[in-house]
Amino acid sequence: MALGTTLMQKASSTRLFARIAPHVIPALDKAVHRLTGGRVILSARMLPGVILTSTGARTGRPRATPLACMPLESGAGWILIGSNFGRPGHPAWTANLLKNPDAYVSWKGRDIAVRARLLRGAERAEVWRAVLRFWPPYATYQARIEREIRLFRLERR
Repeated sequence: MALGTTLMQKASSTRLFARIAPHVIPALDKAVHRLTGGRVILSARMLPGVILTSTGARTGRPRATPLACMPLESGAGWILIGSNFGRPGHPAWTANLLKNPDAYVSWKGRDIAVRARLLRGAERAEVWRAVLRFWPPYATYQARIEREIRLFRLERR
């Protein structure tokens, strides 16, 4: 593992990161994504990322959210992790997907129609193990909170 990745994993596991990152990283990601015509997500330099456009659960309006993701090996979709940086409460985008599972992701400059499915039971447990191999700090996030981190599988429509 590269030194930069190791340092980023350590930094992202801290409570300070959990307080600051949700206010800084999404704003930077949205700005860079817009300025590059959808080709670049700044935080994707460390972890793969998408811009998820879902329908607001309460408003019905489109909501664009930059998210780290775990691409599926088959190229058929992605796993989204509702970690909320290890803070209490599920992130709003997870409620949006629960109510309106049809969404879009911007992936490497392309908008792709997807359908989200909340993972449960044995399937969730298997994917959670893969997520922890992919990015170990998610274990720290889960240990800090009482809720179970939601995992969604996004598949192309």
